[in-house]
Amino acid sequence: MPAKAPVTQAPPTSTEPLRIIPLGGVGEIGKNMTVFEYDDEIVVIDCGLAFPDEEMFGIDLVIPDVSYLKERRHKVKAFLITHAHEDHVGALPYVLPEFPGVPVYASTLARGLLANKIKEHKLRNNPLLPFDPGQTIELGAFSARAFRIGHSIPDAMGIALHTPVGTVVHTGDFKFDQTPVDGKGTDFHELARLGAEGVLCLMSDSTRAETPGYTPSERTVGEAFRGIMEGLDGRVIVATFASNIARIQQVFDAAGEFGRKVTVIGRSMEQNTRIATDLGYLHPGPGQLVPKDRLRDIPDAEMCIATTGAQGEPMAGLARMANRDHRFVEIVPGDTVIVSASPIPGNEEYVARTIDNLFKVGANVYYHAIRHAHVSGHASQEELKLMLNLTRPKTFIPIHGEFRMQVAHGRIAAEVGVPPEGIFILENGQPMEFFADGTVRRANPVEAGMVFVDGLTVGEVGDVVLRDRRALANDGMFLVVVTVDKQNGRLVGKPEVVTHGFVATPDAALIAGATERIARVLEGPGDRIDRINEIALLKEKLKDGLSRYLYEQTRRRPMVMPVVVEV
Repeated sequence: MPAKAPVTQAPPTSTEPLRIIPLGGVGEIGKNMTVFEYDDEIVVIDCGLAFPDEEMFGIDLVIPDVSYLKERRHKVKAFLITHAHEDHVGALPYVLPEFPGVPVYASTLARGLLANKIKEHKLRNNPLLPFDPGQTIELGAFSARAFRIGHSIPDAMGIALHTPVGTVVHTGDFKFDQTPVDGKGTDFHELARLGAEGVLCLMSDSTRAETPGYTPSERTVGEAFRGIMEGLDGRVIVATFASNIARIQQVFDAAGEFGRKVTVIGRSMEQNTRIATDLGYLHPGPGQLVPKDRLRDIPDAEMCIATTGAQGEPMAGLARMANRDHRFVEIVPGDTVIVSASPIPGNEEYVARTIDNLFKVGANVYYHAIRHAHVSGHASQEELKLMLNLTRPKTFIPIHGEFRMQVAHGRIAAEVGVPPEGIFILENGQPMEFFADGTVRRANPVEAGMVFVDGLTVGEVGDVVLRDRRALANDGMFLVVVTVDKQNGRLVGKPEVVTHGFVATPDAALIAGATERIARVLEGPGDRIDRINEIALLKEKLKDGLSRYLYEQTRRRPMVMPVVVEV
C-alpha cells in the first residue's frame, strides 16, 4: 500500500463537507488533538502534550499549535476527552485560556484529575462537564457518544461522532483486555452496532501496529509483582506512571497478599492516588495506605513503596532515591526495585543511568530487560484487525503513532478489506474533507506544529532560540567586547574576550589572531565604520569574520557574540 493512497476528488458542490484535521498525534507519539469541523461548528477530541527530545534544551513541554482554532474560536463548541493521560489532556491548561467559556467534556476520573490540573493553573472560564461511557451529548450539528474501551487507565473511552455526513469512530488509546483489573471491559456490542449502522471513517490507535499478535492483559503485571515479592525480606519499591491507576491498584493487591503496607511517593502520584481513591477507582486494603512520613515506623519486610520516575526523570522519586537525594527514602542493600515501564524512545539513557545508580547503592533491580513487569496499554496487530472488522469502516485514518506505525496500520486495514483508496496516512495539519455524496478529498494544509512551554512562557521560545541553545551546548560561547572610536571607527585598545564551554583558557595566539581578524573587519576596504551606519551590521560582520577564524583554528563553531562599544 502506498504511504499516501490516492483519493477521489470531490466536484464543486454547495454541500458543506465534514473536515477532519489532526493538529497533533499523527507522525508522532503524543500531542494528540483532532479537529472536526462542519459549517460553523467545531468540536475537538483530546488536547495533549508531548515531552521534549534531547535537542530541545530548556524546554519543559511541547503542545500543539492551535492557530487554526484561534482564528475560528467562535466556532469551537467543545473539547471532548477520551482519557486522562498527559498525551491527551496535558495541553488543556495552556490552550483553554484562548477559548473562554468552551466546555470540556470528560469521564468521572478524567474530570477529577483535570479539575486538580485546572485549579493549579487558576482557570475558571471552562466548565468541566460529564461525559461517561454510554452517554450521548448534542453539540449542534454533532452528536457524540462515548463507549468504553480497554486501556491502562480506568474510564478510557472511544467516541462515535455522528455528523450530517456520516459517523466517525475515534478509538482513543485502546487494547482489548479480556480480564481488565477493574472488571470493566471494552463495549464490543456498541462497536458492532456502530459497524452495522455504518461507519464513514475509523480513526484508530497505531502505537503497536508493528507488533504481531495480542497485547497481554494488565493482570499479567500483577502476577509478575507477586512473583517478585514472594519471599522477600526487604522493602519493595515499584516505579510506574502516576496516571496508570490500574497498575497502582495492582501494587496494592500484590502488596496486600504478602501483608505489606503501601506508601505513595511523588507529587503527581500522590495527587492521582488521592483523587482516584476518593472517586472509588482505587481500593487500598483497610489501613494499607500509609503516609510517607510514617515510613520509618514500618518494618522493611512489611513495606512497599509506589513512586514516580519509571522513565528516569532526574527530579522524579526513583532517580532521587538512586542518587541518595530523597527526603523520605534512602536505598539500602536488601531493597528490591521494580521498574514497571518500558523506556519511552529518547529516555533510554535516563532509565539506564537510574538503574545503574540503584545497583550501585545495593538495590536489586527488576527492569524491562531482565523481568517483564510491564505491559502496553495499546492494541497489537490482531486487536487492530478486530477493531476494523467490528466497525467495518468505509474509510480509515490511522492516528496516534509515528509515520511508519501509521503506514503499518494502513496495510493492516487493507488486509481486512478497507479499499486502499480509502486509507489516508496523514500528517499534522492535513485536512480531509468528506462530502455527503461519498467523495473524499485532501484540502490545503493548515498551520500545525509545535509550541514550546519553557517555564511560565508558552510559545515565546521558537526555532531560533532552540538553534542558539543547541549551538551553546555543542561548542560553547565566544564573547568579544570591541571598543571603537565613534569619530573614525578605529579600534581602541585590545578586545576583551570571554569564553564559556569553548576552550578552558584561550591561548595568546588564538586571541592575537582574533584581534587581527577584528582589525581587518574594521579596516578592510568598504568596511570602514564611517561607511557602516548601523552598529547591528558591524556586529554581523564581526560575527561572520570571527566565526570563520575560530573554525579555521579549532574546527569548532562556538556562538560568537560581539559587543561594540563606541567611545
